[in-house]
Amino acid sequence: MRKISVTALKTAGFTAGEQILLSGVIYTARDAAHIRFMQLLDSGQPLPFPVNGGVLYYTGPTPAPPGGIIGSCGPTTASRMDIFTPRLLALGLAATIGKGSRSPAVTEAMQAAGCLYLCAVGGAGAVLAQSVTAAEIAAFEDLGCEAVYKLTVRDMPLIVGIDARGESVFAR
Repeated sequence: MRKISVTALKTAGFTAGEQILLSGVIYTARDAAHIRFMQLLDSGQPLPFPVNGGVLYYTGPTPAPPGGIIGSCGPTTASRMDIFTPRLLALGLAATIGKGSRSPAVTEAMQAAGCLYLCAVGGAGAVLAQSVTAAEIAAFEDLGCEAVYKLTVRDMPLIVGIDARGESVFAR
């Protein structure tokens, strides 16, 4: 398993199916946050996270237990964000993290932008939370668990679901 930093994702040359341990800053976003992202972009406003080179993790963390950093933070189904993803990829997003397959349009947009789709194991939210070393709300606090969180992760176990060439573990 290769260890990789968020800042090196676009230059590391991954292959679909490769297992990695990701470290660095990532941001969470689910359906409601994506709708707000599009509203911001439509009105010419900046997004509440650094999209160029950024990573979006499709999760809605649960509240942290007493003394904890974060609660469970397992992946949600990525295809629900497919309608929004090509626009974000065109702005320089380096990767998305979720579970399940992506649409052909997203796969093509990923290939055009040289981006990755990383898969997290569904049902393993408590295990994935152990990779989180810091968490804070970055935007849209009113959305509760669907707020955008800034997470610092260390050695988050992921699988390259779709590589920058458009090769997919879901097409095998």
